[in-house]
Amino acid sequence: STLLRCMNLLDPPTSGRILFKGEEITRPGVDVRRLRQSIGFVFQHFALYRHLTVQDNVTLGLLKIKKLNAREARQKASHELERVGMYEHREKYPAQLSGGQKQRAAIVRALAMDPAVLFLDEPTSSLDPEMSREVVNVINKLYLDNVTMICVTHDAFLAKYISDSIVFLDEGGVVAEDIAERLFYDHPDPRIRQFYLGVIDRK
Repeated sequence: STLLRCMNLLDPPTSGRILFKGEEITRPGVDVRRLRQSIGFVFQHFALYRHLTVQDNVTLGLLKIKKLNAREARQKASHELERVGMYEHREKYPAQLSGGQKQRAAIVRALAMDPAVLFLDEPTSSLDPEMSREVVNVINKLYLDNVTMICVTHDAFLAKYISDSIVFLDEGGVVAEDIAERLFYDHPDPRIRQFYLGVIDRK
């Protein structure tokens, strides 16, 4: 989670450099507002505005940041809500949604801004298995739509089924980076094999 927050400068990194689309974004004077318009962020606990409907949560950024008019914002919101199966819930408030629906609404809000990359912070950590499957299905659909995503998760089972490549972090450092199959079944580090043992048993 800290890594994601550093990557969009919510938390300024204390050392090192971050390159995004060929630009060093950790240099002095970087336009943080412009940067964040290119990075969608889906927070662990949804961060939806409780007093706004799903549609209004999605259109808010389109109106205030993208400067679309009301009709354009509604059309864009409707398209993205339809994309993840949330259109029928557009007039509901967050309190009327399940956990999986809240997370899908949060994903739609980020997608509506047409980001170059979508960050997902523990997207299933507060969901039961059925709701988690809803979110995984959405993530996989976005993958098929060629949406670039970086997902932080402690759930090795989730990581196995949504990722092209997995980066394993331990105590602030990269311990391994590979495709799921090699990390799960053929990695020389016994700590990593032990971590994934439960995932293999669940297959």
